[in-house]
Amino acid sequence: MTILSRVPAPLRLMLVLLGVGLGLNVRDIAAAIGAPIAALPMPYGGSLLDNALAVLLALLLASLLRPKGIGLLASLGLRGNGWRGPLWVLLASLPCWLGLALLGTPNTALTALDAAMLTVLFPLAEEVLFRGLGFVLLVKIVRGPWPLLALPQALLFGWVHWLGFGGFDGGGTALFVGAVIALGGFIFAWLDHLDGDTLWCGLVLHVSMNLAWNVFRLDDAVALGWQATSLRIGTALLAVVVLAWQVRRQRQHRL
Repeated sequence: MTILSRVPAPLRLMLVLLGVGLGLNVRDIAAAIGAPIAALPMPYGGSLLDNALAVLLALLLASLLRPKGIGLLASLGLRGNGWRGPLWVLLASLPCWLGLALLGTPNTALTALDAAMLTVLFPLAEEVLFRGLGFVLLVKIVRGPWPLLALPQALLFGWVHWLGFGGFDGGGTALFVGAVIALGGFIFAWLDHLDGDTLWCGLVLHVSMNLAWNVFRLDDAVALGWQATSLRIGTALLAVVVLAWQVRRQRQHRL
């Protein structure tokens, strides 16, 4: 039994959502209380540390709040469930690559470090914090329909990106980006739920789409236009359809 496993579910829900909302702002909070945490002395040092602290916070909260009998990795959706689902999701992401290749041009400025940070490490941290802590753990400690439980983390995911685009100062652009990202956060959780409440399908789609958006360079007007937006949302929904078909096929095969 974990330390806080007997805490009422509503309180655990509040602690989870508080951790999700503040997870990427640990250094900002530390600076506000007079205990600044210096960035790592390397490119992306500040962002890398922010994401690492967010993952550590997710691990800490999960270790304290997870229900009896559920391991730490399983409580965050990090247990294995086979690679068939993630491979189908990866296949479903190909339209995003093809569409961006037509809409943009190759990004010759992209470095291996850029790709590692922006398309692998940062998405991994976001998936552990938002979908792992904010959805998978929530499903295990609160009884309720999964779409309702997926909604808070999706809204917080959009909120974080809305702030990243300037918040109120960003005007309509920031609001648009926040809304699209929130929808993406919900779809990532949907994929995770279809794959047995594990993070790998959502992570594969997140990584593949992030990589595609960095491999190809798009003008701002095109990136925020209806074609690129439809491509992004359509690819995510296609991944859901493909994975749902695969899960259903597996179940029928077992019967």
